[in-house]
Amino acid sequence: MTQPVPNQNETVLHAIDYWQVIKNRYGIILLTLLLVFMTAAVITYLMPRKFESSALIEVKPRGSTLTPLGMEYAELGGQKFNTPNFFATEFEKIKSRNSLMNVVEKLELHNRWNVDKETAYQIVNGITNTQNIRGTDLISIQVRHEDKDDARAVAEEVALSYKDYRESLEKEDANRSLQELSRAVREQEDKVEDKRKNLSTIARTKRIIYTGSESLYGTDSGLDETQGAKGSMEMFYKLEQDKMQLKTQIDNLMRYQSDEMIPYAASVDLPDNVIRNLYPQYLEATRELQSYKTNGLGSNHPTVRAQAEGIESLKKQMEQGVVNLKSTLRTQLELAEERLKTAKQKKDEDIEEAIKHGIDAQEYIEAKKQFETDQSLLQELKLKKIAEEITYGIPPKTVEIHEHPVLGETPVSPKVMLNLVLGGVVGLVFGLGIAFFLEYLDTSVKTLEDVERYLQVPVLAVIPKDVGILHKQSGMSPDAEAYRILRTNIEFNRKNPEDNAITVVSGGAGEGKSTTLVNLAYICAQGGYTTLMIDADLRRPRLHTFFDINNSVGLTNYLTTDLMIEDVILQTPVDNLYFMPSGILPADAAGILNSRRMSELIQDVKQRFDLVLVDSPPILGVSDASVLASEVDLTMLVVQHRKLPRNMLLRVKQAVENVGGHVIGVVLNNVDVRSDSQYQYYTSYYTYYAPAENSHPAAPAPAVAASRPQAPRAGGNEADLY
Repeated sequence: MTQPVPNQNETVLHAIDYWQVIKNRYGIILLTLLLVFMTAAVITYLMPRKFESSALIEVKPRGSTLTPLGMEYAELGGQKFNTPNFFATEFEKIKSRNSLMNVVEKLELHNRWNVDKETAYQIVNGITNTQNIRGTDLISIQVRHEDKDDARAVAEEVALSYKDYRESLEKEDANRSLQELSRAVREQEDKVEDKRKNLSTIARTKRIIYTGSESLYGTDSGLDETQGAKGSMEMFYKLEQDKMQLKTQIDNLMRYQSDEMIPYAASVDLPDNVIRNLYPQYLEATRELQSYKTNGLGSNHPTVRAQAEGIESLKKQMEQGVVNLKSTLRTQLELAEERLKTAKQKKDEDIEEAIKHGIDAQEYIEAKKQFETDQSLLQELKLKKIAEEITYGIPPKTVEIHEHPVLGETPVSPKVMLNLVLGGVVGLVFGLGIAFFLEYLDTSVKTLEDVERYLQVPVLAVIPKDVGILHKQSGMSPDAEAYRILRTNIEFNRKNPEDNAITVVSGGAGEGKSTTLVNLAYICAQGGYTTLMIDADLRRPRLHTFFDINNSVGLTNYLTTDLMIEDVILQTPVDNLYFMPSGILPADAAGILNSRRMSELIQDVKQRFDLVLVDSPPILGVSDASVLASEVDLTMLVVQHRKLPRNMLLRVKQAVENVGGHVIGVVLNNVDVRSDSQYQYYTSYYTYYAPAENSHPAAPAPAVAASRPQAPRAGGNEADLY
């Protein structure tokens, strides 16, 4: 029954797996490395030798110089900049078409190189390189050419052409700025003249006296129209206060009684107020009268009566004075009202005049400010124009050549060491890439896990690479241990001890099937098994060559004639080891093998020998091996390491199972344990545990033509015909 195809998802390789791939494919890696390295060496040898000359120039941003007046050019209208793309822009200017065409024409390179101007320009553009010196404002102009004189001349001329180009740009900018300044000065002069005329017109119309520039940003217009209005208002408020005072005094006089009126009238401050003088006399006279009465003088006393008459006279005078005071206050109140009315009219007129003069002054001030501002701007423009004219006369130095190119004595290209190193690195990278790509495409069996995962059968043994024929080797070979492991695994993996007929098959030719069979038979014979080898490969028999035996009589003769089995079985020089040659090769090998006599032969030899090993042709492409697999008990697959794809190996197993055969296991043959470290543990102890050479003094004799043996008894160790 066909086994299901296992999951073919690849696992991630570990570091040791990568190293294993490198070890397995080191030949391809070295070959690729050598080819690329040699290619790099040849290309380097064929490349023309080029010389380099370079000029070192300092590049300053346009407008970065100072004028004689101490101002930067940028302040005078120039453009000062230092953007991140400044040097990249200058690189393009250095290699611009106009600049390089000037180089071609000045050096006449089209005639020197015998090409047209366009081609010469393309050549110069290709050999010229610019580079900014990191951290500086320096630019290196490098020119590489096969002729070192041309390289130096072109580098020198490129630097000079760029310098001339920058200086011409500076002059054009300065000339343009000077023209713009001159135009601006003329326009400003016209504007100042217009403002001056306007100011004169306002001053004449408004009758304002111009006092100079002190009023440019102040409020003084040359006249103080507000002083008259302010005085009129102060006079009005003073007269109004006097009027109120007079009115209050009159009201108070009218409110008091006669006795209270005299003391109040005495307090009024008027020049003709007689009460102020009489009232103190009245009080003094009253006090003296009281003093007389206190001293005991009676009312009729002449002194008292005289004093009383004097007091009465003073009182009458004061009453008359109050009447006069009222009349005076009313007269003064009327005069104050008249003055107040006149002052109010004057105040209103002065305020109106002040407002009119204020409006006129504001218009005058604005006109004056505009005139003086434009006049100041005109002075600044004239100053800038003077500075620009002086600057225009000074040659600009925005490009300075610090190092002139010199002749290159040694070629700088090609870089032999660098090219070879790069060739080696690239070759190594390509080699590794090809190795891993081939490993990715390689679907052959690489590990024991591959065999067991895809074929679902055990690996019986791992046979190292370059294992020879054991019975021809002197002494005890360490390689025999691999076949002892194979013999042991066969014993433990066959389910029935009676299954002793085994055919050895492979998917294709050259996988070591016959060698494996011979060495296994030799090891089994050494272990005491009577072993028969049958060469059933009727296409290309090889077993007889391992023992130098003639195969003219053998299996085919027995199957096609009446020969006895004893006539076709030969005993080899090795004890317990017997051999049946192939015989004469037939025309129909599959037909001969697929016969009753062949089945009877297998059953007969199974009874006579402990182990029967049948060699067969490759199972893919011919049917012989399938026939043999159906006749014997077990089939052992020999798989050469890293040869056939996994799908073909699966077809080999299916071919055996489709005819009823039983695959006992796989022998992984021809494994390079030196490169495949994962197999080293299978063989690392062979030498250590192999028997010493002197422990078996009698080594097998060299193979010679074997005599016909007696057929051994079943299960016996001795040859016996009957």
